[in-house]
Amino acid sequence: MNLKRLQYFLKIVDIGSMTQAADVLHVAQPALSQQLATLEAETGQQLLVRTTRGVTPTEAGKVLYRHAQAIMRQCDQARVDMRAAGEGLSGAVSVGLAPGTAAALLALPLLRAMRARHPGIVPYLNETYGTTLSELVMNGRMDIAVLYGGTTEVHGLSFVPLLREPLYLVGPADLAPLPDPVPLRDVAGLDLYLPRPYNVVRKLVDGACAGIDLAPRVVAEIESAGTLTAVIAAGLGATILPESMAREVTTSTPSWRARIVEPTIEAPLALCQSDHLPLSEPAQAVRALLLDLVRDWPQHLLPAGAPKTRP
Repeated sequence: MNLKRLQYFLKIVDIGSMTQAADVLHVAQPALSQQLATLEAETGQQLLVRTTRGVTPTEAGKVLYRHAQAIMRQCDQARVDMRAAGEGLSGAVSVGLAPGTAAALLALPLLRAMRARHPGIVPYLNETYGTTLSELVMNGRMDIAVLYGGTTEVHGLSFVPLLREPLYLVGPADLAPLPDPVPLRDVAGLDLYLPRPYNVVRKLVDGACAGIDLAPRVVAEIESAGTLTAVIAAGLGATILPESMAREVTTSTPSWRARIVEPTIEAPLALCQSDHLPLSEPAQAVRALLLDLVRDWPQHLLPAGAPKTRP
C-alpha cells in the first residue's frame, strides 16, 4: 500500500467529506477519488459508503482505519528515532499515572530523572482513571501507563507487575476511629463513598465483601480523588483507599486510617503498554527510568538483580 493513499484515506474518514478533504489536502477532488479507488482495488474491499451527507467507512474501512492510524504513527516515530540516533534521544513521550495510587508518587522523581538523563525528551504526564489510561495505551495514543490491574489478560495490552498496595479504611475526625487493623465486616456497615463498580478498587472491595456474604453500604459513587478528600474533611462518611492515597488524605486533612483485614485486600499496581505497537526509543528510555524508580520502593515485584539504567 502507498503511504500517501493511507494518509488521504485517514483524512477523508476524519472529515467525512471528499470535497472538504480535498480542500484540506490541497488535492483536486477527482485526483483524490482516483487515489481512493486505487486503494480499494489494492485491498479488494469497498472502504467508503457515499451518502448525501458525505462518506462513512464500511466495516472493512473501519478495520483499515485502525491499522492505518498505527502504521502512520509508526512511520512518524521511525523518523523521530532516526533523527534521535544522531542527536541523542528526543521527542515526546506520554505516560499515564492513575490518580489516587502509588503511581502518583512517581511523577516528580520521573521528571527529575528525565531532565538529568534525557533532557531532549518532552514528557506528557496524564493523571486519569485506569480504564481510560488502558484504552489510550491500547489505541496507541499513550506510550505507557502505571495503573491498578494487570492480574487478568487483556487483548492488546501487556503488564509488568510493580507492587501490591493494601487497602485502608479512611474516616473523618468526628467519626470514632475503628481499631487498626479493622475487619472488613466492621467496614461494610459504614456509610461509604466509593468509586463506580468498574473501578479496580471498587471491584476488590465488592469481591471481598461478597466472599463474606456482605454488601458495602455505598451512599455515593465518586471518581475524583479531590472530592473524596473533601468528603472526609466535611465529615460526611468514610471511604476505602490504597495505602499511598490513604496516607496522603490523613496527612492533609483531619482523619484517620485503618488497614482492612479478614480478609486483607491488596490492589495490584502494574506498568501497562501495548502488546503490538512498539515503543519508540525515547519511550523505551522513559520506561527504563520508571522501572528503576520502582526498584527503589520496598516490596516491589520486579525481578531481583535486574540491571539499572542510571549510574
